[in-house]
Amino acid sequence: MTPRVWAPLCALLAAVATLFSPRTRSDAALRTRPPKARVGLVFDVGGRGDKSFNDAAYEGLIRAEHDLDVEVRYLEPASTEDREAALRLFASRGLGLVIGVGYIFSSDVDSVAKAYPGVHFACVDYVPSKDMPTNVLGLVFREEEGAFLVGAAAGLLTKTHSVGFVGGMTIPLIRKFEAGYTAGVAQTCPSCSVVATYAGATPDAFKDPAKGKLLAISEAASGADVIFHASGSTGHGVFEGAKEMHVLAIGVDSDQYGEMPGVVVTSMIKRVDVAVFDAIEDVIAGRFHGGMRALGLADHGVDWVHDGEHARDLPRDVVTAVEGLRERVAKGEIRVPIERAE
Repeated sequence: MTPRVWAPLCALLAAVATLFSPRTRSDAALRTRPPKARVGLVFDVGGRGDKSFNDAAYEGLIRAEHDLDVEVRYLEPASTEDREAALRLFASRGLGLVIGVGYIFSSDVDSVAKAYPGVHFACVDYVPSKDMPTNVLGLVFREEEGAFLVGAAAGLLTKTHSVGFVGGMTIPLIRKFEAGYTAGVAQTCPSCSVVATYAGATPDAFKDPAKGKLLAISEAASGADVIFHASGSTGHGVFEGAKEMHVLAIGVDSDQYGEMPGVVVTSMIKRVDVAVFDAIEDVIAGRFHGGMRALGLADHGVDWVHDGEHARDLPRDVVTAVEGLRERVAKGEIRVPIERAE
């Protein structure tokens, strides 16, 4: 093993020295009633506490711990080398399922899965390779469908006929959010314009709140009065910029109203928690199969926030109109594009 790989692996070993002891049960209890499975999850860029993508994955993991009697472990890698090393660490410990959260894990999951054919792997936002291992489950979403709904809401809410989109990294995955959002805006406000900007071309673009704030301020200064972000923790800065410019913002992945009440009018929900929980449940039930699994509106994999106290700023006519569109998308009557029309 090269020093470059050995160093991060040693750091990981030290970091998880206590992780493999039960968190909620005694050793004696485990010997008499062992858990049905052990699951390891490795977080994406931004890590736990992003109140978005990673936190949604964590919710699914903890729900499985409580509801399915599984033993769970999780790590947050600090670098590219740590990411693969974390996956290998969990696989080498004989866990029943190892989950990578985020598209950047795709090649690492492939590599480790081939080395451990007896271990099940799942990857959220997985990008399949030509020789996708049979023990890998790729969990993907029809983000464009959820983005379409919040775009439709933005088209109904805007007073300037200009709305904004802030993306994290310039990759096809985030372009899907932009495409769906733009199509939704056009559905309810054909005369509206959509200005889109991105935080960068590397994974760091998902954890740059300062850049997010600057982009939001710039879009608002150009006339956008509703701004949707798909940028991980960079979105915290988008909310700050929206507040400073007195415009509305739309959250992503989880209900982000609590981040900026009065500014965040709704959020697009991406049910990473459901995808993670279902993958774990499949292992428990002995029905795990490798391959791709896509979740959209019809599968309750994506949605938008439109009820409850946190959505009180949404006019009832907006909710009614968007919910009507939601039903049409779920039924396949409206096909949402994954690329923005030029």
